[in-house]
Amino acid sequence: MGGPGGLRQARRLCHWGPLVALAVVAVCSATAMADAALWYWPLDTAGGSVNFVVLLNWTVMILYNYFSAMFVGPGYVPLGWTPENSQDCMYLQYCKVCQSYKAPRSHHCRKCNRCVMKMDHHCPWINNCCGYQNHASFTLFLFLAPLGCIHASFIFIMTMYTQLYNRISFGWSSVKIDMSAAKRDPRTIIPFGLSAFAASLFALGLALGTTIAVGMLFIIQMKVILTNKTSIESWIEEKAKDRIQYYQTGETFIFPYDTGSKWKNFKQVFTWSGIPEGDGLDWPVRDGCHQYSLTIEQLKQKADKRVRSVRYRAIEDYSGVCCPVTKGVKTFFTTPCTEEPRIALSKGDLILATRGLKHWMYGEKILDSAADGGIRERGWFPRKCVEKCQYDSETDQPVDGEKKNR
Repeated sequence: MGGPGGLRQARRLCHWGPLVALAVVAVCSATAMADAALWYWPLDTAGGSVNFVVLLNWTVMILYNYFSAMFVGPGYVPLGWTPENSQDCMYLQYCKVCQSYKAPRSHHCRKCNRCVMKMDHHCPWINNCCGYQNHASFTLFLFLAPLGCIHASFIFIMTMYTQLYNRISFGWSSVKIDMSAAKRDPRTIIPFGLSAFAASLFALGLALGTTIAVGMLFIIQMKVILTNKTSIESWIEEKAKDRIQYYQTGETFIFPYDTGSKWKNFKQVFTWSGIPEGDGLDWPVRDGCHQYSLTIEQLKQKADKRVRSVRYRAIEDYSGVCCPVTKGVKTFFTTPCTEEPRIALSKGDLILATRGLKHWMYGEKILDSAADGGIRERGWFPRKCVEKCQYDSETDQPVDGEKKNR
């Protein structure tokens, strides 16, 4: 792992996401192996040996797929990329950061600062994007982690049960638990005292929580994989339905990459070689669609976003901190739980708001004239720091007026 690329990959570990994820794996695996030696000593029986080997195998496979998802990465659109047919550029969005067109199914990630092929989402737990090249290994990690945690949870429960059972003594009117030594002469491979019991109980909580949380993420990923979509494309499809209904255009949007067969969709992500099908730039499409059906819909939604955006003017300064103390208690405690940036505001700044919550809004700060192609900063800001302008910034019409006629 030498050179700037290797250093950049090594830095991916220096983030709260991988540190927390690896800590959970380490705690659950180490505690499960220690408890397995107490409950079912692997050298005495074939069952104990199988139990220990399977437990070790879970750890190896989980870490292998985790690091594959992190270090292999999603695959990026080549810098300066343009379609082979120059006329196809009209169907694509241009990325000013990468100085290239966005290939079908690709999106620019502000965290990675690159256009990602078949981007699903940026995952803080691997500190990388999930996309074309690492979608399979990421999903396998989501599948294996709950299975390993279920196995570990069973070991924790059986170990605590057997160790407590060996330390319980019954009297006529009382029950005593002696955590200092076993009463029925168990194998004393690893001392099991109060601290060991607390560690097993803590690891059990981690394992059960991980099983539920990661298991739900796995179900979500499998739903989009079996329809040959990504999480972003599912959202685009929902917005397409909303756009068509809002403007009553009579269109019918058909997602172009769903082959109609769940097995064929599955095979586009999971292959025996571990290398996904295709090159990440060109994709097979269903009948009645073409390679740019989705990108054309994205361009329509981008235009619609401009129409529906509302212009606001900053009436208070905002430093851009995540949880502003001076903007009210409700603003402080309802800060958006997302890694999307905040934008600093100065009194008089103009912002195009595109979505919002009760106490927060998301939009683009206009740094230069929009007609001149000026750059905008995007992010969240407190709602109380701005007021609605009299006229909409894009249509120059009253913001409360009807916007259906474009």
